[in-house]
Amino acid sequence: MANTPQAKKRARQAEKRREHNASQRSMVRTYIKKVVKAIETGDKTEAQAAYQAAVPVIDRMASRGIIHANKAARHKSRLSQHIREMPTA
Repeated sequence: MANTPQAKKRARQAEKRREHNASQRSMVRTYIKKVVKAIETGDKTEAQAAYQAAVPVIDRMASRGIIHANKAARHKSRLSQHIREMPTA
């Protein structure tokens, strides 16, 4: 446990930041799940709309360091590939 005042403050700051980062990661996962669900239902237009909403969120979290840039690129690539492979209705 922290003993000095500055160490105590840094511990408080780290806990607050950890909670914020966890919330942001959860939000990214939710956006990704929306795209996956739309792909599974087979609605291509809904999947494309969900993907268009998810991409800026994924990019923003990667730029802030919440998720790694390569992980963001991997998610975007795989989701777009699944959408491209869907049959057009």
